[in-house]
Parts: sequence; C-alpha cells; structure tokens
Amino acid sequence: MYFTFTDPKYLFLLLVIPFIVFIYLLTIKSMKKRALKFANFEAIARVQGVSFFSRDIVTIILSSLIVLVLVLSVSGLTLHRQAQASSFSFVIAIDVSRSMEAKDLLPSRLEAAKETAKEFVNAAPSTTKIAVVSFSGNSYIHQSLTDKKDLVIDALDGVKISSIEGTDIYEAIVTSSNLLTAEEGRSIILLSDGQINVGEVEDAIKYANQNDIVINTIAIGTKEGGETVYGVSKLNEDIMKALSYNTEGNYFDAQDRQSLLNSLDQILKLTKKKVSTDLSGHLVLLAIILFVIEYFLINSRYRLLPF
Repeated sequence: MYFTFTDPKYLFLLLVIPFIVFIYLLTIKSMKKRALKFANFEAIARVQGVSFFSRDIVTIILSSLIVLVLVLSVSGLTLHRQAQASSFSFVIAIDVSRSMEAKDLLPSRLEAAKETAKEFVNAAPSTTKIAVVSFSGNSYIHQSLTDKKDLVIDALDGVKISSIEGTDIYEAIVTSSNLLTAEEGRSIILLSDGQINVGEVEDAIKYANQNDIVINTIAIGTKEGGETVYGVSKLNEDIMKALSYNTEGNYFDAQDRQSLLNSLDQILKLTKKKVSTDLSGHLVLLAIILFVIEYFLINSRYRLLPF
C-alpha cells in the first residue's frame, strides 16, 4: 500500500501552515505583553485552572489540520493497494521495431516473441480474455480482448516487423491500458528487447500505475546481442526490469524453453489486482467536519474562557 498525488504541484501550499503558526506566535506574544501590564495572569490562571492560551492552541491546531487536509485534497491524494482478483485479462504487447529482426534468438527475436505469446495463449484458461498489440514508432491493435484463442493466435501470426522507425514504449502502454479499462484484473505482457528510443519509461510507468495496470515483461534477446541493419543490438534488461518492478509485475528471461514455461505459469497464477482510490472527496468531507468542530468550539464553550 502506498500513496501518490495526481497534482503534486499544489503541495507547496503546505507552506501556509508554518505561516499560520508564525502569525499565531507573534499574536500571542503581543497579547501576553499587553495582558501582563494589567494583571498577574499566571496567578489568575492557576486559581481558575485555565490556560491563557487554551482556545488559541485548539483553534490553531484545527486551522492547520484544515489547511493540511484541503491541500492534500487539491493535490489529488490517491491510495494504491492490492486486492484479490477473481480473474485477469491480458494484453500481449509485442515489439516490432527493426531491432527485433536480430537472430540472437532463432529464428529471430520477433518469431521467438510470437512463439512465446502463443505458448501463453495455449496455457491460459479458456475464459481468459486476451488482446494483441504491436508497437514500434506507433502502436497497432491486432485483436481486441477476446476469450477465443483461435482469434488471438491468428492475430499473433499477423504480427510483422514495422516499417515505422522508433520504439515508443509510452504509446504502447497507453494503447494496451485503454483496452483493459473495463476489466477487473489488468495486466500487460510486454515482449521486447528493451531497445526503447521514443517515449519516456517513467511516463509509461506512471500511466500504468494510474490505471492499475500490472506490467509483466519478457526479455527477448541476449546480452551479447544480434546483428541488425543498424549494427549489433543488445538486450536492455534495465528498461524491462524498470517497467515490471515499478508496476508490481515480474521480469522474465525467455532464452530457454523451461524458463519461458515457468514465467508463463507465474503470470497465469496472478491473484492480486491493483486498486486505486482517490481520497479527494473524503478529504473535503473531513475538512468540512473539522471546520464545523472549530466553529462550534469557538462559538460555544470556548466563548466562556478568559482572554
């Protein structure tokens, strides 16, 4: 469980709290000087059993809490937690950039990725919904969510190397996430060599987390690399691990069949979904309650306390 902010730029307003406290201290200091000119207030307070500053301390605490709660609200405080999922839906996102032509995995990285995806489809329960997306400089939906395995297999067969330059990971995550909007458990299975050169990985991670998407990455390629038209292309594990670990997914290496089967089995055993709760409405309600309490205290029993 953790918290994030949708609009953290408003957090600077928290500086209002120390300003309120500072003004309060200055005011109290000035009031105390004036009071001591006319009476020994400390003796009076001991007799009456009342602190000179009782009302002010309570009101300053309540005022500070109200400001804190309102600032957290406008900043979009969001609670992220895990919950049990009765089912998961998956988008298989396959990298089709030119680096996937490398043959360090035979017959090529792309063909190895497609075979990996087919293994997953065949191993999935018959009720599991699966979609297919390919991505390079842009993204293309080959098959929307369906529980018909033959349609998914046909879509995977149709995935080819793209003529569009670049590898835009952000657009790939956005396109895949949008297909999962109405689903309960949401996961993207990303098959790539990690050679991302368009779109920020941090933005892709942020978008996935905002939409409660788990990204499981399967590395397609070797550290030694393979020849492409651009030269040797090596596996970038760091990118793949960042995508999975920062979205509570898993990273897998598909360099041999046994490790591949193990990774697919782990993905299919997913039971925890991500749930996000926007706390803004709750915080506004809390601020109203605190304001009512402050108003009641100031205008009822606290009116009877000495100044």
